[in-house]
Amino acid sequence: MNLIYGIKDKPKFGQLLVFAFQQILAILAATIAVPSIINSQTGAEMSQSAALFGAGVGTLVYQLFTKFRSPVYLGSSFAFIGSMLAAFGGAVSASAGYAGLIIGAIFAGLVYVIIAIVIKCVGVKWVNKLMPPVVIGPTVAIIGLSLAGNAVGDLTTGRVAGCSPYVALICGLITLFAVVLFSVYGKKTMKLIPFILGILVGYVAASIFTVIGIATNNAALQVIDFSVFKAMQIFAIPEFTFMEALKGVKEIDSSFILTVAVAYVPVAFVVFAEHIADHKNLSSIIGEDLLENPGLHRTLLGDGVGSIAGAFFGGCPNTTYGESVGCVAITRNASVVTVTAAAILCIIISFFGPFVTFLASIPNCVMGGVCITLYGFIAVSGLKMIQQVNLNASKNLFVVAVILITGIGGLSVTFGKVTLTSIACALILGIIANVLLSKGSED
Repeated sequence: MNLIYGIKDKPKFGQLLVFAFQQILAILAATIAVPSIINSQTGAEMSQSAALFGAGVGTLVYQLFTKFRSPVYLGSSFAFIGSMLAAFGGAVSASAGYAGLIIGAIFAGLVYVIIAIVIKCVGVKWVNKLMPPVVIGPTVAIIGLSLAGNAVGDLTTGRVAGCSPYVALICGLITLFAVVLFSVYGKKTMKLIPFILGILVGYVAASIFTVIGIATNNAALQVIDFSVFKAMQIFAIPEFTFMEALKGVKEIDSSFILTVAVAYVPVAFVVFAEHIADHKNLSSIIGEDLLENPGLHRTLLGDGVGSIAGAFFGGCPNTTYGESVGCVAITRNASVVTVTAAAILCIIISFFGPFVTFLASIPNCVMGGVCITLYGFIAVSGLKMIQQVNLNASKNLFVVAVILITGIGGLSVTFGKVTLTSIACALILGIIANVLLSKGSED
């Protein structure tokens, strides 16, 4: 791919701020969704602002460990939702649950650290041998395809109860085609910020429908919930997880720590597989093997320690985001300075109510229109990797088939409180199939 901005390139300051804000928009919905899900299922009050702050800090930690050579943003990990629920479920109080979030993230981070040390000692050739393009290509593809349902579901949903799915769909499609048109026909600057422009166009369309709906007292036309701005504070310190966790430390015992460890550690191994897939995908986009330089051990350390830092502030372990990779692919902007600026900007805006409130008010349908392109590019990136594979050979055809069907079909396996995601199951089955068929003919 011909990049407009390479890893070491530094956009001008004004452009940099705009590009950074676009990265934040790309990871926004998923990052703040995790604390919302936990709150709805446990009655906790995890802060979305703190999650944004934690994502920014985690990304900076990741960039430090990777020597500012990997242009990807870290955000709240969905893989650990079950683990986070277990931390609250096994706690004697909410405060102890918050402490469990931090303890769990430390356990998960330590898994990454141990794996990183092993990789530093033995190298990464075994990774490339175990996960060649015939395995990693379709795995990357299903990372995008497995998210397709989320994007389509959001496409018909507004922020106001009673909003017509058809009105939401119109706003979502306006956003989608705005992103596409700006990306393809826009001038150089427009091609670099299609998500910002698309979201703005979609937000304006949703605002018009909402204003008409309010004026006519028709809930079906109301897409945006403007009432969130009424309670908005200009400046507010996020409710950091560690502040509440300190109150529950005295209520923690060894059995609770063991419960948290069992909930978090196995999931860390699952996310490790997704970590490799994300970095393989990003490597193919930027034309540099990140597993070699800065090295898989560094990306793992950055991801692991970044997860601990993110949970310390926001409660959510972080992980490298496919949405961020998709943003790099579509805009062809791989500047690490842009990602670093996005992390700093995310930390700053987490303190300012107007920014956080505006971001939270963006309707699902608008983000759904954006996510169709983001998730689609992730899927296409994986399919491009498969182009390197000889699919006329039965052994390769079966490996790709096993991964695609089990992944898209949503095969997952649960052991107690630990769930192997569909992506992890597909990758594991693909690796097994590839090993079993490795001696087969290429004919």
